[in-house]
Parts: sequence; C-alpha cells; structure tokens
Amino acid sequence: MTDDTTLVIFGATGDLTSRLVLPALAQLLEREPQRNVRLIGCGRRSLTDTAWRALVRKAFGEERSDAAAAVAKATVFRQVDPTDAAALKTLLGEVEGRAVLYFALPPQVAQQACEQLEPGDLPEGTVLALEKPFGSDQASAHTLNEALRRLVPENQIFRVDHFLGRSTTLNVLGIRFANRIFEPVWSAEHVESVVIRFDESLGLEDRAGYYDEAGALVDMIQSHLLQVMAVVAMQPPATLHEADLRDAITAALRATVVWDDNAVRSSRRARYTAGEVGGEDLPSYADEPGVDPARETETLAEATFEVRTSRWAGVPFTLRSGKAIGRPQADITLTFRPVRHLPAGFTGAAPGSVLRFSLGPDAMALALNVNGGEDPFTLTRQTMEASLGEGALRAYAEVLSSILDGDAALAVRGDAAEQCWRIVQPILDAWHRGDVPLDEYPAGSSGPESWPALP
Repeated sequence: MTDDTTLVIFGATGDLTSRLVLPALAQLLEREPQRNVRLIGCGRRSLTDTAWRALVRKAFGEERSDAAAAVAKATVFRQVDPTDAAALKTLLGEVEGRAVLYFALPPQVAQQACEQLEPGDLPEGTVLALEKPFGSDQASAHTLNEALRRLVPENQIFRVDHFLGRSTTLNVLGIRFANRIFEPVWSAEHVESVVIRFDESLGLEDRAGYYDEAGALVDMIQSHLLQVMAVVAMQPPATLHEADLRDAITAALRATVVWDDNAVRSSRRARYTAGEVGGEDLPSYADEPGVDPARETETLAEATFEVRTSRWAGVPFTLRSGKAIGRPQADITLTFRPVRHLPAGFTGAAPGSVLRFSLGPDAMALALNVNGGEDPFTLTRQTMEASLGEGALRAYAEVLSSILDGDAALAVRGDAAEQCWRIVQPILDAWHRGDVPLDEYPAGSSGPESWPALP
C-alpha cells in the first residue's frame, strides 16, 4: 500500500510499543520503503517530540533503513488522555490520510476511549487495533465488541494475535491443504491426538501487574493457543481471504468444548517454586515482586478440549503453556493412529507416525516407522526434518503489515474472541472453586513430576 497512513499509538511509552510494535514497524519499512506512514505517539505523561524521537530511534535499532529514519525524524508526540473525548477529537484532527489507531493499552482503557467517540469523529476508513485480552469473560468481550462495531465495520477492527502472524502457524495451512499425503488424513479417522504447546524459560519478568491477574490459562491458552488450535482443526475454507478464513476459524471454535465436559478431570494448573533456569537463580513465583500468593495464579496450565465436528469428534486437543520451564518447547504435534494391521514377520514396534511443527526455529518433522539396517524385517523409528524458514517478516511485523493494508485475515474476529472465553469459562470456574489443585514445580524443570508426559 502506498496510500498515506497515520499510525497513532496510544500507550506509546509502554514496554509493548518499544519492544514489539516499533521494531515491527522498522522491519516493515525496511522491506517496504514505499509505504507512506506518519507516526504519532500518544501518552498521558508529558514528553517532548525530541525525547519521543529518541525513543523511536532506539526501538528502531542502529541499522535502521532510510524509510524508518525518515519516519523517526518526522514523528511527533501528543500528551493525550485516551478517555478524554475532546482531546481525542483534537488529535484526530491531525490525521493525514487513513487513520490507524493502535491501542497498546489495557482493554478496559481502550474500551473507555472508544466509548468517547462517535462514528462521525473518525476519518473514513479508520482502523482500530487492540491488544489482548479482549475482555475478561464472554459478556465483557461482547460489550467491547459492541463498542467497537458502533464505530467501524468488523473488517476494520484488528484484535491483535501475533501467533496468527507466525510463519509456522500459516505454514500449517500449506502443508495440510497442498499435499495429498496429508489432506485426506487430517481427521479423527487417522489422527489420534493433537498437542499444542508453548513452554518458555522466562519467568515473570516484572509483569506482575498483568500476569498475576491473568495467569497462564488466560494469557496464553484462552487467546493464542485456542486460535492456533482452530487453524489446525478448521474445515477447508474456500479461500484464504479474510471472510472465508475467519468463518472457518470461528466455526471450529464454536464446536470446541472441554474434553468430556469435565473441567476438573480435563485441566491441570501449577506454579513454579525457586530454581535455576539457564544458569540463573529464579525465586519462587509467590515471592516475585507484585505477586499476591493468595490469588493462586498458575504459571503452567494444561487443558484438553474436543472439537465436536464430524471431522474431529473423539480426538483430544491438549493445549499447554508454562513459564520457567527448563527446556523451552513451542510446537504443534499431531500423533497419527497406528496402522490397523501389521503383516506377520515384522519385528519391533509400529506406533503411529508423528507430525510436529516447531514454532521457532520454524521447522517440520515427521517421525515414521521404517525397516532396514542389519535385519530388514526389524522396524525402527526415523525422523524426516525440513526447515520452513523464518518468513520475510517477524510475527508482529506480519500483523502490522496486515493492519496497515486493511487485511483482517490475521486478526481475531469479534465472535471468535467471545467463543474463546466461552470455551475456557468452565475451567476458570472450577479453578476458582478450588476443585483443581494448584501443583508446584521447580523453576528449570519440565513441570510437576505427577503430570503425564505429552508427545
């Protein structure tokens, strides 16, 4: 797109903006220097244009492109309370071309800001971009959606989920739909189980203000991993355009329920105690600054779901995410059913094949049973691996590119956000009642020893 666009970032001095949004913009401008982007930073505290430009240059990096350097030189900062209607209208008067309003703010603040606006206040074609979480339950997500859709159409609302911008997540579509070896067997008839996991070595990292309220289930599974699951489980869309793709994703979510309709047996939670991760000592989560131990916030969550469609009924989808894990692992794993009949004469085991997509470095691995070696009738396990590359853009840059282009295919649609809250609510309720124990695991371990191992 070469049309003039004004990118307005609310919460411009926050960690999210400097760590993710601005570096993504720099990479995008380096790859697509023809974009005409004007940047306005907004925040409640006073900041001079000079100080703001220094922050932007630092976030852009030392080897910034000419296009990024030009944006950094021309950007301005405005002290604006996003919940002040008059201040917002004054700010919108500075917009040149199409407006992209990026709310790098808590959802309740973003909602309050949108409630101050009227449709006539916004320039034509305005795009609204918001970070997760989208509400705090299904009802609040619906209220937020109503406030947004009052201002602009759904396809101009971008609920940011950078996991949908991960090249590997999108590569799943190519592997599944473009290969006859996989497309016909992508169903309950052939797939025994699916595991989607995002375990990281990082601890709390000074995020108690948000994380101690959310926990691993809401922070990762309710948002990111359920979206990834829907990409794996959806019916083939007619096209990969915005409407068809998001229709298919949302349909998969509508069919998703807690496994066996039992939130107690189908979920686990734990939090880390003191330990060592990557050679560094990590205190117990309960002792981290800003943490309220009485909340019993989990740092590791695991839940199993079922997608009740003719394609997937009876297949467990297990989603897991944890912090302070000794061996980080981020992947999508499909375990296929064993063959129905193995001819007599073979020796050795013949378990189901395993297809694994690694989410960084982006790769694919297929574990197969083969015969060979000294005894050609003895079955052994061999794995074929392929690098999928990193993609031209990092995940946030991919998402930002879509926002600036007005292509909502990689954004979370409003009804999908509401469905994600519906799906996890029985688990949240069971945990709130104390029906599921809060286990513990030492930082640097793989999790509680009592938990069954995943493929």
